[in-house]
Amino acid sequence: MSWNLVRLSAVLATVQPLRHTPGGVPIIDFILSHQSQQTEADNRRQVEFGITAKAAGELAVRIAEMLQGSEVEVQGFLNRKNRLGRQVTLHVTNIELI
Repeated sequence: MSWNLVRLSAVLATVQPLRHTPGGVPIIDFILSHQSQQTEADNRRQVEFGITAKAAGELAVRIAEMLQGSEVEVQGFLNRKNRLGRQVTLHVTNIELI
């Protein structure tokens, strides 16, 4: 079995307007900003990055109502942004305000 699970605490840095697929499914694109200290090879290192993310369905509607700058914990999986691209996007399946 293959695993593709992400759990991340972050800040909602940018939230795009809610849109809908031709079939009427709500979709939202946003950027998460993360900062933390992690241990690697017994050394502490500062970690800072932004990652593009998206959500669908009722979850997209919930995110559209959240304020930019909100601290959140997200869970989801990684996939290519589009089928021909190489850029990775986090597909969020759960989000909670911290």
